[in-house]
Amino acid sequence: MSAADRFAAPEGIAARILRHFRVALEERGYRADPQQQAAIEHLANWLEHFLHGHHGWFRKPTAGAYLWGDVGRGKSFVMDAFFAAVPLVGKRRVHFHAFLDELQARMQEFNGQPDPLSKAARCIAEETRLLCFDEFHIHDIGDAMLLGPTLQMLVDLKVGLVCTSNYSPSALCDDPLYGERLRPVVELIEKRFEVLALDNGEDYRLRLTPLDNWGSYLWPTPNDSLSLVKERLGLGSQSRFDQVLEVNHHPLRVRAQDDGRAWFEFDELFEQPHSAADYLWLIDRYPCIAVSGLGPLLGYPEDVRKRFLNFIDIAYDRRLQLQLYASVPLDQMASGDTLLDFGRTLSRLQQMKQVQLKED
Repeated sequence: MSAADRFAAPEGIAARILRHFRVALEERGYRADPQQQAAIEHLANWLEHFLHGHHGWFRKPTAGAYLWGDVGRGKSFVMDAFFAAVPLVGKRRVHFHAFLDELQARMQEFNGQPDPLSKAARCIAEETRLLCFDEFHIHDIGDAMLLGPTLQMLVDLKVGLVCTSNYSPSALCDDPLYGERLRPVVELIEKRFEVLALDNGEDYRLRLTPLDNWGSYLWPTPNDSLSLVKERLGLGSQSRFDQVLEVNHHPLRVRAQDDGRAWFEFDELFEQPHSAADYLWLIDRYPCIAVSGLGPLLGYPEDVRKRFLNFIDIAYDRRLQLQLYASVPLDQMASGDTLLDFGRTLSRLQQMKQVQLKED
């Protein structure tokens, strides 16, 4: 090592993040487009200023960053490269549904005490300096009512927040049913966050290789699917059939289960009032899941479609090995309807291996 190397100034936080981003791009043979490069530079500089307390005399420090844009624009890649390079122990990257589930569980710990939400937020802040949310969106009135106060508390407690979303902040409250409930969240993001758009450019989903597959989409499902699912899911001689699981204190029927593997019918998983917490519970216990009986989404009520979309979000984030058995090919799944957030869901499903089965 030369004298110059021994006495070189230590690498700053921003420089470390930008170097890691360049390496991550090179490993994949990618080249960042201008919006992605601007986003990682904003994130790197924001974090350095945030951790060192640099801000203007008459301006509150920026509390975080909000990256939004269409599916396939590399938002998660930018955030993941940023997160991996951050030299903090108290950092967390969490899927949005998982965070809300954790928040409600922590509130239960303070049940019967004054202001359980404030206590839960303080517990999170004591453990976390940087919190990164992927897939920030609100499609549930209960989540909308929790989110505003929680984000404000985390900001006040000086937790840095980074979010990715398919929506601009103003588009988060388009739903007339609870748009006003979410308005404080929008105002907080617009006032205290750096809002970074990745809303045009290359669709990076088109670069995906078969190694990115995280499951299979199979169609059309035969009338007798038992032998097919048993073989493809790898159910063994010790498999147990047609049982009822107790999931978060309510029943859920499983067609078959084996060590780390389970087979469910679509109507049981999504036509019954199951929550994101239920899906997290299942995925944590069964790394391989098959779902049969999926038909065109247009034929289901809106609440059923929302549950399915939420499940796919969570399954993709947790890298579940998923098999979907459907009656129609993927390009017909949402034909004739504009489904809330289906663009994001479709981008996940397109990364599955498409398998056309022989008809009976």
